[in-house]
Amino acid sequence: MFTYLNPAVREKLIAQGKLVRVNAEGQLIDVHSPEAPGELAINLLGPIPLPISFPSIRVTVSWYAAVRSTELSQVNALASDLTARGGQHLFSHLVSPLAVNSVLVIGQPREHSLVRVHSNCLTGDVFGSERCDCGPQLESAINRINHDPAGGYLVYMAGHEGRGIGLWAKAATYLLQDAGEDTYQANRSLGLPDDSRDFTDAAILLKHFVGNEPFRLLTNNPKKVNDLAEFGLTQITQEKHVTGVSDWNRRYLHAKQGWGHTLDDQDIG
Repeated sequence: MFTYLNPAVREKLIAQGKLVRVNAEGQLIDVHSPEAPGELAINLLGPIPLPISFPSIRVTVSWYAAVRSTELSQVNALASDLTARGGQHLFSHLVSPLAVNSVLVIGQPREHSLVRVHSNCLTGDVFGSERCDCGPQLESAINRINHDPAGGYLVYMAGHEGRGIGLWAKAATYLLQDAGEDTYQANRSLGLPDDSRDFTDAAILLKHFVGNEPFRLLTNNPKKVNDLAEFGLTQITQEKHVTGVSDWNRRYLHAKQGWGHTLDDQDIG
């Protein structure tokens, strides 16, 4: 269990070029080098062939798992402590502090590739909930990128549940929405920001995979484009990404429209 933390396995993966480290500019750096105070670096594990099957598409992509070096160091230290204390059940504590993002390389990416930065959504992506449009957006993004001549990437951001507030608070906002509030009002009622997502890691990963090349971003949210631009990714063309509209989520989408998403009334219906 958790063999990726085993130093021998780690060294084997490094030797195979399957485990690398990139700095804040997306450039490869020495995976063995000690971290400087305040340094932001990401460890990448892959590529891993991953066959994906949705109702609308079946495709094999290359999967990379990505985690901040600081978080991985904390988990390694915790693993050593738990090993010393004994008891396999204690390793469940490793799940909480390790937020692992993912990159799917789809097709053969080239200039002006198509990109989707997708925030994880358990209720939509996994349960198939129609209270949001996240599940259909995920499937449609993979489908669109796969059929695009320029190929592209899907960056899947862990820890973005409920626009960054987490699953527990998201459940509470659903109850508030059922009582009449919209998705943003519900966040404010809990004393939480409208959108607290951090796209730092997404920007670093895109710098590594896309570099300084222009790319097209599948999103209806101009703020996402602006957030990535703040990290130096300025050659972005926004492409509308509307799918999965239903009676359950029209009010939710109208709230997004009012918040600034590039959605027209005809998009929502």
